[in-house]
Amino acid sequence: MENYQELLNKQRIFFRSGRTKDVQFRIKSLQALKDLIQAHEQAILDAVKEDLNKSEMEAKRAEVGLVISEINFTLDNIESWAETKEVPTAESHAGAKSFIQPEPYGSALVIAPWNYPFQLAVSPLVGAIAGGNTAVLKPSELTPKTSAVLSGLINDHFPEEYLHVVEGEVETSTALLKEDFDYIFFTGSTGVGKIVAEAAAKHLTPVTLELGGKSPTIVYNDANLDEAALRIARGKFANAGQTCVAPDYLLVHSSVKDTLLAKLKAAIASMYGENIVENPNFGHIVSARHFDRLKGFLDNGTVVTGGQSNRDQLIIEPTILDAISWEDPIMQDEIFGPILPVIEYSDTSDIINRITERPKPLALYLFTEDEALQDEILANISFGGGAINDTLSHMTSHYLPFGGVGASGMGAYHGKASFDTFSHYKSILKR
Repeated sequence: MENYQELLNKQRIFFRSGRTKDVQFRIKSLQALKDLIQAHEQAILDAVKEDLNKSEMEAKRAEVGLVISEINFTLDNIESWAETKEVPTAESHAGAKSFIQPEPYGSALVIAPWNYPFQLAVSPLVGAIAGGNTAVLKPSELTPKTSAVLSGLINDHFPEEYLHVVEGEVETSTALLKEDFDYIFFTGSTGVGKIVAEAAAKHLTPVTLELGGKSPTIVYNDANLDEAALRIARGKFANAGQTCVAPDYLLVHSSVKDTLLAKLKAAIASMYGENIVENPNFGHIVSARHFDRLKGFLDNGTVVTGGQSNRDQLIIEPTILDAISWEDPIMQDEIFGPILPVIEYSDTSDIINRITERPKPLALYLFTEDEALQDEILANISFGGGAINDTLSHMTSHYLPFGGVGASGMGAYHGKASFDTFSHYKSILKR
């Protein structure tokens, strides 16, 4: 394993020069990054298509568009965020002044996942730049084309002592985690997140963990079923279900279950056609190992729609499984694929208990017009974030910090939360 101490030392020296603390330097860096992304947009789209068969329309929106939007929002607000702000002083210190000064941590390590290989690599990088840090980015080895584009985009246009992409296998991440970075930002599975947290603890390094979990979707009997079906299908099957905040399983009231499943089936057909295995724009599973894991779930319950697959093309149809129990294998771990298990319920308190007995999920979605039920769910179930009568949309708002809780992660980012994540707020009292 390569020793990355020299790279980190270069970044430390550059950081100590003070250049990254200059807000105008940060603004110029973000604008340069935005210009590079726009100039190389087609190369990014082509790489994501080759890695995951993600359609150009989906990649433009979810990979490139969200990053550009994040940069624009940051550019509009960074000067205000970076200001030292005076705050009230306690009466016991009359005559003194109190203020809070945001400062960068130093050298940040960003470890990115494969499911949104461009967006989930660059969005945290935007926060690191905005906060005034230097950064090392480790993209996923499972999406090599996108990793290569990221490497060219950053390493050919920014000095390595400021921003640098390191490609490689798992051993590369292991070697990077041995170094004493000032901040670590990791997106990935809960299991690997524990390894990252353990490595960070050895240096007492602060860390953000963006993980996952089994995110429930609850449909009550008063829900608008046409809207619910479309929004659940869109949220579940985008990127072939390989989205950390995708609906993982469906809890539907027994009185509307059959109607909802019929509408879900129609929604899938309207979105992807009848012969989805042959659809050139439906996403592929990232690897044969992940394909085999997912295919094993198709024996659970009863197939309502879908169920076809092609291992050579790494494609699994959008599949709905009915007659699922809480004990089935598909209900034990995050699915991370285009398979939606369905459990019917009649007692709301029972599903609240079932959900809270499990590790805290990254997201929760609730479809109902009943405000008392909305309040009950929000008050009694802990989860990272979510939506009422929609899916996924909460994670695209610059005003809503995105992150998990417990087993689904720690810390948050997006918008000002990204600046906050990569900044230490220094409290000062001046007499």
